[in-house]
Amino acid sequence: MKVLHIITGLGVGGAEQQLRLLLRHLPDRCSGDVVTLTNPGAVADGLRADGVSVTHLGMGGNRDLGALPRLARLVRRGGYDVVHTHLYRACVYGRIAARLAGVPSVATEHSLGEAEIEGRPLNRANRALYLATERLGAATVAVSPTVAARLRAWGVPGRRVHVVPNGIDAGRFAFDTTARGAVRERLGLPDGVFVVGGVGRLVPGKRFDVLVEAVAALPDAVLLLAGDGPEREALRALAVRLGAAGRVRLLGERSDVPALLSAMDAFVSASREEAFGLAVVEALAAGLPVLHGICPAVDDLPADHAPGATALRGTGVRELVDALRPLAAARPRRAAPPRAVAHYDIARTARLLTEVYARAAPRVPRPTNPTSPTAVPTEEAVRP
Repeated sequence: MKVLHIITGLGVGGAEQQLRLLLRHLPDRCSGDVVTLTNPGAVADGLRADGVSVTHLGMGGNRDLGALPRLARLVRRGGYDVVHTHLYRACVYGRIAARLAGVPSVATEHSLGEAEIEGRPLNRANRALYLATERLGAATVAVSPTVAARLRAWGVPGRRVHVVPNGIDAGRFAFDTTARGAVRERLGLPDGVFVVGGVGRLVPGKRFDVLVEAVAALPDAVLLLAGDGPEREALRALAVRLGAAGRVRLLGERSDVPALLSAMDAFVSASREEAFGLAVVEALAAGLPVLHGICPAVDDLPADHAPGATALRGTGVRELVDALRPLAAARPRRAAPPRAVAHYDIARTARLLTEVYARAAPRVPRPTNPTSPTAVPTEEAVRP
């Protein structure tokens, strides 16, 4: 089975990294190529290093409708059995292009919250276009039962929704004492200092400002924050204003997250909304105690699957400070990875996805004269 993956961009992000990991674990019978509509960034380089063919479509913006026939021709000429789309804009354009080319499509919904999609507010236009183009595909994959419920509440038929959770390569995140020492030495952190960590794109919905304020209120704590985004300078200014500039380390995009997790003593994800919560699972794989806000990866499982994860009952700085203070005092030892980590093994994710491909592939015959679909993207609707 030959699969074409279409994604909005290939900068460093959760969906982008998940695609690269998935392609490493899909069986040989599901060979895959990748098209990125925009931004062939660091993950594109990584995919090419893995031997994956990556094509940059060069889409000029949300209203670049000329990208649609180019994408359809690429799908048609590639002889693909399935098109798999990732992220909102790619799902909209990719589903239409796949229908024009007569190839069944599967879309993964990575980032659908209650009121946001990919960190941006939902509105009637982008919701309507999403639903219109969803009908053109063979199946929609939700990365968690929470996202599946949101899709059904929107009106996506339940029979079309398949839960295939994000996966991790747990062995990469196992606690490593050597890595801990090396990272702390490189960053000038004494072995005894209490290090709090966070990983993710620096956008308002991740609420990293709350984490910065909480660490600033703990005089002996240091924050390691891996990721980049539009909130970077605001977070830096906040740390300076609170007198904690030397204790808040904004590390930017990093390829050494497993080593960074080994250097930490506690992990925080205070996100307002999440579709999954991959960083939390990675931190649990590293044996860290985790404090989290909304996190379907943990919330959707029985409580005994993630004993190291503690839900924050509120959204304030004071609550987070109160939750971190006993961890700083106790310095708990590293725990063995909980059952949740095995549940989200990437091999299981790949296996579930191949089952979706197998069900989707025979559903849409390839027309000799495909007609144009009725749903046409507009700038407002495809803004995510």
